[in-house]
Amino acid sequence: MSSFFSPLAHPVFRWLFFGQVVSLLGTGLATVALALMVYDLSPLQAGLVLGSALAVKMVAYLGVAPVVGGYSHAFPRRSWLAGLNLGRAVIVILLPFAAEIWQIFVLIFLLNALAAGYTPVYQALLPDVLTDDDEYTRALSLSRLAMELESLLSPALAAGLLLITSYELLFRLNAVAFVLAAGCIFLVKVPAAAASDRTGGVWQHVSFGIISYLKTPRLRGVLALNLALSAAGAMIIVNTVVYVRHVLGMSESAVPTLMAAAGVGSMITAFLLPKLLDHFSNRSVMLAGGVLFSVALFAGLSGPGYAGLFPIWFLIGGATSMVLIPTGRVVRDSCNAGDRNDYFSANFALTHGMWLVGYLLAGSIGSAWGMQASFAALGVVALLATLLAAKLWRHDDQENIWHVHPAQEHLHPHTHDEHHQHEHEGWEGPEPHVHPHYHAKHRHRHRFVIDEHHAHWPKQ
Repeated sequence: MSSFFSPLAHPVFRWLFFGQVVSLLGTGLATVALALMVYDLSPLQAGLVLGSALAVKMVAYLGVAPVVGGYSHAFPRRSWLAGLNLGRAVIVILLPFAAEIWQIFVLIFLLNALAAGYTPVYQALLPDVLTDDDEYTRALSLSRLAMELESLLSPALAAGLLLITSYELLFRLNAVAFVLAAGCIFLVKVPAAAASDRTGGVWQHVSFGIISYLKTPRLRGVLALNLALSAAGAMIIVNTVVYVRHVLGMSESAVPTLMAAAGVGSMITAFLLPKLLDHFSNRSVMLAGGVLFSVALFAGLSGPGYAGLFPIWFLIGGATSMVLIPTGRVVRDSCNAGDRNDYFSANFALTHGMWLVGYLLAGSIGSAWGMQASFAALGVVALLATLLAAKLWRHDDQENIWHVHPAQEHLHPHTHDEHHQHEHEGWEGPEPHVHPHYHAKHRHRHRFVIDEHHAHWPKQ
């Protein structure tokens, strides 16, 4: 039986993971530095500016990720990932030189546009590096653990550095971190991406991932569960400071300690989840996470004091890992290898869209009607989203499905397998090759995904 840390024995993953950890730590430092910089530039509007920067980040994610999914397969993955890290290093170096708020917004957009190009391709790469299912699951848990450790360690490290230097150094350290991450990628031989047989123009390439994702019932269920996640997560991110400072009347030093409870819950669950997934399906674990979001939020209706918030935040953190970690497995299993960039990019864009909804709900309801109303409304959202996910993602979800192909003339890259038996004239070239060919009507059963040959999910 593999240990939790066994994926690190794989040299390619080890260097990729080290690069991820370094870049996460650097980004955490820069996040603290950005907040301080914005306060210096506009003390009275710092909160509004940071909130707007978050909106700019989401716009970059939603707009760029689908384009990346459609075209990133045309570039070598190692050069692509390393180049984006170097590009992020340049932008972070430029941030301290921004003298106006609009300049910060432009740089934030560019920085997150590059992140939208990097993260889904990195996520799509991991199943090619770790082909064993157990190893891949543990790698997802390790990545989640690294993200939570960063959220706990970065503020403490930043606070220590700010005692001896200015926040400009934190930006430089982030740039160094991105350069080191690029170096880690250059140290390994990244597996080549599987060939894609997709045809069509620009719109078909850009829209393929989003459309295919939304046509897949289990992925629609995953998206609904991410709405439940965003409802609970936004309660923590947006309203922790309001609850602690305004409702409880406590000092700001009490805020990070409470928020750390969610991180601890997420890390403990990430550590336990690989074993859990050996015995329960992705669907069962993720739906259980959705139920826990609802339970935690409704528990907030009791008007808990400071100590009472800790188990609620801890529960939300644990449920977060229960939804996020299996998501990578579900997306991987719902597409062909050649379409992974598209599907992971679609997942990245659509799930961040859910976060945008969560942020808006948590902020607007909390400001207008208070914390109790926010707990109630977000709890209802989480519950309804979980129920919707259970309906969309059927309990008898099958991988191999009977379906019918109508007769058609076709044009796509192919090899002469059981579905492609036809005459040639000699000019078609070596396989895989592209030329017009005929498919007779037939019915068969195999692992079903939405792709060039399967445009619609069969009725069951």
